Amino acid sequence: MAIPRVDVLGVGISAINMDMAVAELARWVEQKEQHYVCVTGVHGVMESQADPDLRRIHNRSGLTTPDGMPMVWAGKRAGAGDMSRVYGPDLMLEICARSAAAGWTHYFYGGKEGVPELLAQRLKERFRGLKVVGTYSPPFRPLTDTEADEIAGTINAAAPDFVWVGLSTPKQERWMAANVDRLRAPAILGVGAAFD
Repeated sequence: MAIPRVDVLGVGISAINMDMAVAELARWVEQKEQHYVCVTGVHGVMESQADPDLRRIHNRSGLTTPDGMPMVWAGKRAGAGDMSRVYGPDLMLEICARSAAAGWTHYFYGGKEGVPELLAQRLKERFRGLKVVGTYSPPFRPLTDTEADEIAGTINAAAPDFVWVGLSTPKQERWMAANVDRLRAPAILGVGAAFD
């Protein structure tokens, strides 16, 4: 069953809370469905006003979570009573907390050199049994097609259930939309500042 969405200035924000988001992500992994997740607040919605491509990316996502309270307030006004904030860093921590028992694996893509490795190390220290199958800090420039194919191949060879993308908005949304068909991971999540 599709998660309902609330229209906020043309961007469909998923009418969810943390438990619903985690359940949906678990379902994707279990059923090997491939989707990307936009974690979106006011900034993402406003960027989408001037950028129809970005608005399409948000609206084609498997989930566009309500990252900020204004998204939640809009949802509640539209009748989504169970909707609550699904903040990127909190979502990452919640999934990581459940990962050892579920056997889920993770790949961290983004951040400055050394940041994804440090993040993986800290998460493994915090969550005993967390399986991190890879990290990558991309160059601060557009990738060539060859580089993009090589990176997708590396991620696919690692076979993660979750690819966490730590780039800025809208760069991470564009990267996820461009790579969702290249990658085999069930869940690709743009969590930006969560890496920091």
